[in-house]
Amino acid sequence: MAWPEATEKRKKINTKMLGTHSLAARPKRGLPALPELATPGSGRAAKLLLAMCPTPAYKQRHSTRSRAAGLAIENYLLTGNAMNQPLRSNHIPLSTTTTPPRPPKPAGRTWVPLALLPLLALPHFRPAAFAGNWPQWRGPSFNGAAEEKSLPAKFSKTENVAWTAPMPGPSGATPVVWGDYVFISSSDDTAKTCVAMAIDRKSGKELWRAKVVEGAGRDRMSTFSNSSPVTDGKHVWFFYGNGELICFEVSGNEIWRRNIEKDYGQFAFQWTFSSTPVLLDGRLILQVLQRNVPVQGRGRKDGESFLLAMEPLTGKELWKVPRPAEAREESLESFTTPMPYRHGSRAELIVAGGDCLTGHDPATGKELWRWGTWNPTHITHWRLVPSPTAGGGVALVCGPKDAPIYAVKLGLNGNLSSSDLAWQSFVQNTEEQGKTGRSLDVRELSSDVPSPLFYQGRFYVLNGNKKKLLCLEPSGKILWSGDLAGKAIFQSSPTASDGKIYAMNFAGEVFVVEAGGDSFKLLHRAEMGDSENTLRASVVPSHEQLFVRTSKTLFCIANK
Repeated sequence: MAWPEATEKRKKINTKMLGTHSLAARPKRGLPALPELATPGSGRAAKLLLAMCPTPAYKQRHSTRSRAAGLAIENYLLTGNAMNQPLRSNHIPLSTTTTPPRPPKPAGRTWVPLALLPLLALPHFRPAAFAGNWPQWRGPSFNGAAEEKSLPAKFSKTENVAWTAPMPGPSGATPVVWGDYVFISSSDDTAKTCVAMAIDRKSGKELWRAKVVEGAGRDRMSTFSNSSPVTDGKHVWFFYGNGELICFEVSGNEIWRRNIEKDYGQFAFQWTFSSTPVLLDGRLILQVLQRNVPVQGRGRKDGESFLLAMEPLTGKELWKVPRPAEAREESLESFTTPMPYRHGSRAELIVAGGDCLTGHDPATGKELWRWGTWNPTHITHWRLVPSPTAGGGVALVCGPKDAPIYAVKLGLNGNLSSSDLAWQSFVQNTEEQGKTGRSLDVRELSSDVPSPLFYQGRFYVLNGNKKKLLCLEPSGKILWSGDLAGKAIFQSSPTASDGKIYAMNFAGEVFVVEAGGDSFKLLHRAEMGDSENTLRASVVPSHEQLFVRTSKTLFCIANK
């Protein structure tokens, strides 16, 4: 799974690599491909190639070819082939004493300078990370965004529908996609169980289904199947709210299973627990942030919150670390998912819950830093649902129940204070004046359930209760906001690709908004639900298709 990383560092690292033309000058293992280069038509790759030219005269002679090669690499990083044609190299010597003869260009081929070959050869620049897969809940970069193209802007239950597949029951889990597989976690209304499923992405045919949990859930608002699956294309992992964790081969063969409740103690949640595991650098990581005393007869008197890393192919524990907090009662409950991020050379796992935000070393679980709180008076009913989202050197954490959003500066250590906040959306009455971050004084910049989206250098925050979408820079500058209206509130998290943002509300209305720009622009609204009022799955952009999951149907949407 690729690491998200600060844009500034990516530019520095990869510009240096291009300048050396050496396969020995590889970045540290695990650094991702450059999303900046993988934007067709952006011209960024061409600028880097031109910057490599040793003299102005050489640059002038080869500017046209560098631009063409730049377009080729932008397309290659997304598709694996330059301009969807056979890729061919052309040796351009770095000496400027002579001008090499220009051979005729074969029809249908794109010429690429030899200096480009080290870039294409490095594994970190191969197009696998941009191959269209959506391997976990928040997508390939853990921020809700993908690099898909040719996605439909308009659709309905009958327009631009490639296929539909019946769902056995409701679930808040988001589908995950790899290659020709779509993996689904679901309840089964008829059997009163929860199941793991695989659907053929091209036809919508059900490939396999496995019963994994007896019973559907513990409350009327959710099911055991609300956690999304995660896959690496060879295996797929499912986690359920009763603690059941199962690994399958993508063909449906069960590899192992274990129950986290049985192994580490009964969960202490008022509501049905849900958190999606994270697959990262050979570790399957799960967080359990819960009460430290029983609730409604569930839990342990000496209960603790913890982070757990396991071997993906055996389920064996690699490490387990406590994750303490000063929150009280329900405010200790977190339904978030840990989010990986790389800031500079440091890898982090960002965890939100218990009235605080923490950063951890994913190799050991060690806590690196801690910031908090959005709850200075220790209100006891502030469970946390939105997961943190990082980008542009900050991590956004959303306080619950219409509390502010806080932008915490990344790359720091130890116990952080208000001076380590880049900004906060507004100041609460319970916060002490002079001990807060820079206030944007924007009260509508808040989210009780949807996680923020980071796409093309901007954050998008969906205020689900007020049905409003806001666009802002990492600096906190608000660029625009717009009303989505609709029949119901939003609790699914927005996703983005192909210059479009997708969000679905409780009733199954899907809204398509133009990303970027200096004003809000609603492109389309589609009613995909069927008398439903608790839909929480995110819309998934993958392989030039959209996957919309309601309680009764999985829609595959594609341009025809």
